[in-house]
Amino acid sequence: MASTVEPTALKREEEEENDSKPLAEDEDTGAQIAPIIKLQEVAVTTGEENEDVLLDLKAKLYRFDKEGNQWKERGVGMVKLLKHKETSKIRLVMRQNKTLKICANHLVLPTMSVQEHHGNDKSCVWHAADFSDGELKEETFCVRFASVENCKSFKDKIEEITESLSKESGDSAEADAAANLIEKLSVEEKGKEEKVEAKEEPTSKEEKKDETEKQEKSGDDN
Repeated sequence: MASTVEPTALKREEEEENDSKPLAEDEDTGAQIAPIIKLQEVAVTTGEENEDVLLDLKAKLYRFDKEGNQWKERGVGMVKLLKHKETSKIRLVMRQNKTLKICANHLVLPTMSVQEHHGNDKSCVWHAADFSDGELKEETFCVRFASVENCKSFKDKIEEITESLSKESGDSAEADAAANLIEKLSVEEKGKEEKVEAKEEPTSKEEKKDETEKQEKSGDDN
C-alpha cells in the first residue's frame, strides 16, 4: 500500500512544482495588454543648444561649506565647458547623472585660477560666482577625476581660456585708449581751427570797410 501512495504523492508534488514555475521569457502567452494612457513625446531643452562643447569629462564635484568647515559632495556627472555661439562667452556647467540637476553653473572669467588640491593630482580647486541654485553666490569648488590625464586636460583648458580672455581684455583696453586719444586730438585740432578763424575775421571786416570807403569816394568824384 505504501509503495503505491509514495509515487502518487511525488507525482503530485512534481505537478505542483511545474505549475508554480514561471513562464519562459520568450514564451508567448497570446495575451494583449493595451496601454492605459498614451504619452506624447516632449522636446526637452537644456539651455545648451546654442553652445559648443569645448570639454566634456566625467567627474565628482564638491563644494566647500564655510559654516561646517568641510567639503560636501554636489554630485557625480559630466563637467562641461561651453562656448556660446553668438556672445562667445564660456561657462562651466555640471549636471548630476540621471537627475540632470545642475550642481555647477558659472562663467569662466580671466581671473579664474585652478589649482591642485593638497597634492592630489586627480583633483583641483577654484573659486567662482556660481548660479546653480538660482542666485549668484561665491563658491569654492573641488572636482575629482578618475585619472591624472583628465585632471590635467581640465586645468590646461581652463588656463588656455583664461589667457585668451585676458589677452582679449588687454587688446580691448588698448583699443579704447587709442580711440579716446584720437577723439581728444580731434577735439583739440577743431579748437585750434576755430581760434584761427576768429583771428582772421576782423581782418576781413577791415578789408570790407576799405572797399566801401573807396566806392563812396569814387561816387563823390563823379
